[in-house]
Amino acid sequence: MTDTPAWFTAAIDTLPERIHVDAVGASINAFVWGDAGKPGIVLIHGGAAHAQWWSHIAPAFLPDYRVVALDLSGHGDSDRRERYGLDLWTDEVIAVIDAAEFASKPVVVGHSMGGFVTIATAARHNDRLGGAIIIDSPVVKIDPEVEQARRTNDFAKAKVYDDPEIPVAKFRTIPAQENYLPYVKEYVARNSLRQFDDGQWGWKFDPTVFIPKRDDASTYLRDIRCRVALLRCEHGLVTRDIGDYMYAEMGRVAPVIELPTAGHHPMLDVPLILITALRSLLADWDHSHPLRRA
Repeated sequence: MTDTPAWFTAAIDTLPERIHVDAVGASINAFVWGDAGKPGIVLIHGGAAHAQWWSHIAPAFLPDYRVVALDLSGHGDSDRRERYGLDLWTDEVIAVIDAAEFASKPVVVGHSMGGFVTIATAARHNDRLGGAIIIDSPVVKIDPEVEQARRTNDFAKAKVYDDPEIPVAKFRTIPAQENYLPYVKEYVARNSLRQFDDGQWGWKFDPTVFIPKRDDASTYLRDIRCRVALLRCEHGLVTRDIGDYMYAEMGRVAPVIELPTAGHHPMLDVPLILITALRSLLADWDHSHPLRRA
Protein backbone atom coordinates (compact mmCIF):
# COMPACT_ATOMS: atom_id res chain seq x y z
CA MET A 1 0.00 0.00 0.00
CA THR A 2 1.39 3.36 -1.07
CA ASP A 3 0.89 6.80 0.48
CA THR A 4 -0.37 5.24 3.67
CA PRO A 5 -0.54 7.77 6.53
CA ALA A 6 1.21 7.09 9.82
CA TRP A 7 -2.00 7.00 11.83
CA PHE A 8 -3.36 4.12 9.73
CA THR A 9 -0.13 2.13 9.87
CA ALA A 10 0.06 2.57 13.64
CA ALA A 11 -3.55 1.46 14.02
CA ILE A 12 -3.29 -1.78 12.05
CA ASP A 13 0.06 -2.52 13.71
CA THR A 14 -1.77 -2.47 17.07
CA LEU A 15 -2.55 -6.17 17.02
CA PRO A 16 -5.58 -7.45 18.94
CA GLU A 17 -6.09 -10.63 20.91
CA ARG A 18 -8.25 -13.16 19.10
CA ILE A 19 -10.99 -15.02 20.98
CA HIS A 20 -13.69 -17.52 20.06
CA VAL A 21 -17.02 -17.49 21.89
CA ASP A 22 -19.74 -20.16 21.76
CA ALA A 23 -23.15 -18.65 21.02
CA VAL A 24 -26.30 -20.67 20.30
CA GLY A 25 -24.38 -23.54 18.79
CA ALA A 26 -21.91 -21.49 16.74
CA SER A 27 -18.32 -20.41 17.32
CA ILE A 28 -18.08 -16.63 17.04
CA ASN A 29 -14.72 -15.07 16.18
CA ALA A 30 -13.82 -11.75 17.81
CA PHE A 31 -10.84 -9.42 18.11
CA VAL A 32 -10.06 -7.62 21.37
CA TRP A 33 -7.97 -4.50 21.90
CA GLY A 34 -7.11 -3.09 25.32
CA ASP A 35 -6.96 -4.33 28.88
CA ALA A 36 -9.58 -6.31 30.75
CA GLY A 37 -11.40 -4.27 33.36
CA LYS A 38 -11.76 -1.17 31.16
CA PRO A 39 -15.06 0.32 29.95
CA GLY A 40 -16.21 -1.50 26.84
CA ILE A 41 -17.01 -0.78 23.21
CA VAL A 42 -18.45 -3.49 20.94
CA LEU A 43 -18.19 -2.94 17.16
CA ILE A 44 -20.58 -4.69 14.77
CA HIS A 45 -19.91 -4.78 11.01
CA GLY A 46 -22.41 -4.55 8.16
CA GLY A 47 -23.69 -7.21 5.79
CA ALA A 48 -21.01 -9.19 3.89
CA ALA A 49 -18.37 -7.42 5.99
CA HIS A 50 -16.35 -8.64 8.98
CA ALA A 51 -14.64 -7.56 12.18
CA GLN A 52 -11.50 -6.29 10.46
CA TRP A 53 -13.42 -3.45 8.86
CA TRP A 54 -12.82 -1.93 12.32
CA SER A 55 -9.07 -2.69 12.66
CA HIS A 56 -8.05 0.90 11.91
CA ILE A 57 -10.87 2.33 14.08
CA ALA A 58 -10.67 0.31 17.31
CA PRO A 59 -7.14 1.36 18.45
CA ALA A 60 -8.26 5.02 18.50
CA PHE A 61 -10.09 4.30 21.77
CA LEU A 62 -7.07 2.93 23.64
CA PRO A 63 -6.05 3.03 26.43
CA ASP A 64 -9.32 4.30 27.89
CA TYR A 65 -11.49 1.46 26.60
CA ARG A 66 -11.44 -2.25 25.92
CA VAL A 67 -12.72 -2.66 22.36
CA VAL A 68 -14.18 -5.82 20.81
CA ALA A 69 -15.07 -6.33 17.14
CA LEU A 70 -16.87 -9.57 16.31
CA ASP A 71 -17.68 -11.53 13.18
CA LEU A 72 -21.41 -12.23 13.17
CA SER A 73 -22.24 -15.80 12.17
CA GLY A 74 -22.09 -16.21 8.42
CA HIS A 75 -19.36 -13.57 8.21
CA GLY A 76 -15.60 -13.43 8.62
CA ASP A 77 -14.12 -16.34 10.55
CA SER A 78 -17.24 -17.21 12.55
CA ASP A 79 -19.30 -20.33 11.91
CA ARG A 80 -22.09 -20.45 9.37
CA ARG A 81 -25.66 -21.38 10.25
CA GLU A 82 -28.64 -22.94 8.50
CA ARG A 83 -30.59 -19.73 9.13
CA TYR A 84 -29.75 -16.18 10.17
CA GLY A 85 -31.72 -13.41 11.83
CA LEU A 86 -31.56 -10.49 14.21
CA ASP A 87 -32.51 -12.69 17.15
CA LEU A 88 -29.53 -15.03 16.68
CA TRP A 89 -27.09 -12.21 15.94
CA THR A 90 -28.30 -10.38 19.06
CA ASP A 91 -27.60 -13.49 21.13
CA GLU A 92 -24.10 -13.61 19.64
CA VAL A 93 -23.44 -10.00 20.68
CA ILE A 94 -24.53 -10.75 24.24
CA ALA A 95 -22.34 -13.88 24.35
CA VAL A 96 -19.33 -11.80 23.31
CA ILE A 97 -20.16 -9.16 25.94
CA ASP A 98 -20.34 -11.90 28.57
CA ALA A 99 -16.85 -13.10 27.58
CA ALA A 100 -15.21 -9.70 27.19
CA GLU A 101 -14.39 -8.78 30.82
CA PHE A 102 -15.57 -5.18 30.58
CA ALA A 103 -15.58 -2.94 33.66
CA SER A 104 -19.11 -1.74 32.97
CA LYS A 105 -21.97 -2.04 30.53
CA PRO A 106 -20.49 -1.51 27.05
CA VAL A 107 -21.52 0.84 24.28
CA VAL A 108 -22.46 -1.14 21.16
CA VAL A 109 -21.70 0.47 17.80
CA GLY A 110 -23.18 -1.02 14.62
CA HIS A 111 -22.88 -0.06 10.95
CA SER A 112 -25.60 -0.69 8.34
CA MET A 113 -26.90 -4.24 8.96
CA GLY A 114 -24.84 -4.18 12.16
CA GLY A 115 -26.87 -1.13 13.15
CA PHE A 116 -30.02 -3.23 12.86
CA VAL A 117 -28.36 -5.81 15.13
CA THR A 118 -27.45 -2.98 17.53
CA ILE A 119 -31.06 -1.77 17.58
CA ALA A 120 -32.35 -5.27 18.32
CA THR A 121 -29.72 -5.84 21.00
CA ALA A 122 -30.57 -2.54 22.70
CA ALA A 123 -34.29 -3.35 22.61
CA ARG A 124 -34.02 -6.96 23.79
CA HIS A 125 -31.25 -6.39 26.35
CA ASN A 126 -31.66 -2.81 27.58
CA ASP A 127 -30.18 -3.72 30.94
CA ARG A 128 -26.96 -5.07 29.38
CA LEU A 129 -25.85 -1.99 27.42
CA GLY A 130 -24.45 1.35 28.45
CA GLY A 131 -25.44 2.82 25.09
CA ALA A 132 -26.05 2.11 21.42
CA ILE A 133 -24.71 3.99 18.38
CA ILE A 134 -26.28 3.28 14.99
CA ILE A 135 -24.30 4.19 11.86
CA ASP A 136 -26.33 4.81 8.67
CA SER A 137 -28.86 2.00 9.16
CA PRO A 138 -32.04 2.92 7.22
CA VAL A 139 -34.66 1.00 9.16
CA VAL A 140 -37.53 1.80 6.80
CA LYS A 141 -35.72 0.39 3.77
CA ILE A 142 -34.42 -3.05 2.80
CA ASP A 143 -30.75 -3.74 3.58
CA PRO A 144 -28.73 -2.86 0.46
CA GLU A 145 -27.18 -6.35 0.41
CA VAL A 146 -30.61 -8.02 0.64
CA GLU A 147 -31.96 -5.78 -2.11
CA GLN A 148 -28.95 -6.65 -4.30
CA ALA A 149 -29.49 -10.36 -3.65
CA ARG A 150 -33.14 -10.12 -4.71
CA ARG A 151 -32.43 -8.09 -7.87
CA THR A 152 -29.35 -9.95 -9.11
CA ASN A 153 -27.45 -13.24 -8.92
CA ASP A 154 -24.53 -11.63 -7.09
CA PHE A 155 -25.03 -13.85 -4.02
CA ALA A 156 -26.51 -16.91 -5.73
CA LYS A 157 -23.22 -18.80 -5.71
CA ALA A 158 -20.00 -18.17 -3.86
CA LYS A 159 -17.34 -16.93 -6.28
CA VAL A 160 -13.84 -18.46 -6.20
CA TYR A 161 -10.57 -17.27 -7.72
CA ASP A 162 -7.20 -18.83 -8.53
CA ASP A 163 -5.28 -15.65 -7.70
CA PRO A 164 -6.17 -13.47 -4.65
CA GLU A 165 -5.15 -10.33 -6.53
CA ILE A 166 -8.20 -10.76 -8.78
CA PRO A 167 -10.83 -10.42 -6.02
CA VAL A 168 -8.81 -7.68 -4.31
CA ALA A 169 -8.97 -5.69 -7.54
CA LYS A 170 -12.69 -6.48 -7.90
CA PHE A 171 -13.59 -5.55 -4.32
CA ARG A 172 -16.55 -3.20 -4.08
CA THR A 173 -19.13 -2.27 -1.51
CA ILE A 174 -22.90 -2.51 -1.66
CA PRO A 175 -23.99 0.14 -2.22
CA ALA A 176 -21.02 1.54 -4.12
CA GLN A 177 -19.86 5.01 -3.11
CA GLU A 178 -17.90 7.74 -4.84
CA ASN A 179 -14.87 7.86 -2.55
CA TYR A 180 -12.70 5.32 -0.75
CA LEU A 181 -9.32 5.73 0.91
CA PRO A 182 -7.31 3.30 -1.23
CA TYR A 183 -5.13 2.00 1.61
CA VAL A 184 -8.20 1.26 3.77
CA LYS A 185 -10.05 -0.37 0.89
CA GLU A 186 -7.08 -2.61 0.04
CA TYR A 187 -6.59 -3.65 3.67
CA VAL A 188 -10.26 -4.51 4.08
CA ALA A 189 -10.35 -6.38 0.75
CA ARG A 190 -7.32 -8.55 1.56
CA ASN A 191 -8.79 -9.47 4.94
CA SER A 192 -12.12 -10.34 3.33
CA LEU A 193 -10.65 -13.45 1.64
CA ARG A 194 -10.04 -17.01 2.72
CA GLN A 195 -8.06 -19.74 0.97
CA PHE A 196 -9.73 -23.10 0.54
CA ASP A 197 -8.16 -26.55 0.72
CA ASP A 198 -7.92 -26.72 -3.08
CA GLY A 199 -5.84 -23.53 -3.13
CA GLN A 200 -8.56 -21.27 -4.50
CA TRP A 201 -9.67 -18.04 -2.85
CA GLY A 202 -13.13 -16.73 -1.99
CA TRP A 203 -14.98 -14.19 0.10
CA LYS A 204 -15.48 -15.01 3.76
CA PHE A 205 -19.22 -14.32 4.01
CA ASP A 206 -21.95 -16.89 3.49
CA PRO A 207 -24.02 -15.80 0.45
CA THR A 208 -27.16 -17.39 1.94
CA VAL A 209 -27.18 -14.66 4.61
CA PHE A 210 -29.09 -12.41 2.22
CA ILE A 211 -31.61 -14.89 0.84
CA PRO A 212 -34.25 -15.23 3.60
CA LYS A 213 -36.62 -12.49 4.76
CA ARG A 214 -34.94 -10.33 7.41
CA ASP A 215 -36.58 -9.25 10.68
CA ASP A 216 -37.80 -5.65 10.62
CA ALA A 217 -35.51 -3.62 12.89
CA SER A 218 -37.95 -0.69 12.97
CA THR A 219 -40.23 -2.67 15.28
CA TYR A 220 -37.52 -2.52 17.95
CA LEU A 221 -36.91 1.24 17.93
CA ARG A 222 -39.58 2.09 20.48
CA ASP A 223 -38.28 -0.52 22.92
CA ILE A 224 -34.79 1.01 23.29
CA ARG A 225 -34.29 2.39 26.80
CA CYS A 226 -30.50 2.77 27.01
CA ARG A 227 -28.68 5.80 25.63
CA VAL A 228 -28.79 5.82 21.87
CA ALA A 229 -27.52 7.95 18.98
CA LEU A 230 -27.77 7.83 15.20
CA LEU A 231 -24.87 8.80 12.92
CA ARG A 232 -26.23 9.68 9.48
CA CYS A 233 -23.81 9.76 6.53
CA GLU A 234 -24.21 12.80 4.26
CA HIS A 235 -24.14 10.65 1.12
CA GLY A 236 -25.41 7.49 2.79
CA LEU A 237 -28.72 5.64 3.04
CA VAL A 238 -30.31 7.38 6.02
CA THR A 239 -31.98 10.38 4.43
CA ARG A 240 -33.17 13.30 6.53
CA ASP A 241 -36.70 11.90 6.44
CA ILE A 242 -35.53 8.49 7.65
CA GLY A 243 -33.42 10.17 10.34
CA ASP A 244 -36.47 12.17 11.48
CA TYR A 245 -38.56 8.99 11.57
CA MET A 246 -35.98 7.12 13.65
CA TYR A 247 -35.57 10.12 15.97
CA ALA A 248 -39.33 10.16 16.62
CA GLU A 249 -39.56 6.38 17.08
CA MET A 250 -36.71 6.45 19.62
CA GLY A 251 -38.58 8.96 21.76
CA ARG A 252 -37.00 12.19 20.45
CA VAL A 253 -34.09 11.77 22.89
CA ALA A 254 -31.44 10.35 20.54
CA PRO A 255 -29.04 12.78 18.84
CA VAL A 256 -28.96 12.44 15.06
CA ILE A 257 -25.55 13.55 13.78
CA GLU A 258 -24.56 13.89 10.14
CA LEU A 259 -21.05 12.79 9.13
CA PRO A 260 -20.03 15.36 6.49
CA THR A 261 -18.88 14.06 3.06
CA ALA A 262 -19.34 10.45 4.21
CA GLY A 263 -20.68 7.70 1.99
CA HIS A 264 -22.62 4.78 3.44
CA HIS A 265 -19.37 3.13 4.61
CA PRO A 266 -17.66 5.93 6.60
CA MET A 267 -14.83 3.73 7.87
CA LEU A 268 -13.70 3.44 4.24
CA ASP A 269 -13.81 7.11 3.22
CA VAL A 270 -13.87 9.33 6.36
CA PRO A 271 -12.53 7.17 9.21
CA LEU A 272 -11.12 10.10 11.18
CA ILE A 273 -14.46 11.92 11.05
CA LEU A 274 -16.14 8.72 12.25
CA ILE A 275 -13.64 8.33 15.10
CA THR A 276 -14.18 11.97 16.13
CA ALA A 277 -17.96 11.53 16.20
CA LEU A 278 -17.72 8.37 18.29
CA ARG A 279 -15.21 9.94 20.69
CA SER A 280 -17.45 12.99 21.11
CA LEU A 281 -20.50 10.89 21.96
CA LEU A 282 -18.58 8.71 24.40
CA ALA A 283 -17.06 11.75 26.14
CA ASP A 284 -20.45 13.38 26.48
CA TRP A 285 -22.09 10.22 27.76
CA ASP A 286 -19.38 9.93 30.42
CA HIS A 287 -20.25 13.35 31.86
CA SER A 288 -23.95 13.95 31.26
CA HIS A 289 -27.30 12.60 32.33
CA PRO A 290 -29.48 11.07 29.60
CA LEU A 291 -32.81 12.48 28.59
CA ARG A 292 -35.65 10.05 29.17
CA ARG A 293 -38.67 9.32 27.06
CA ALA A 294 -41.79 11.23 27.97
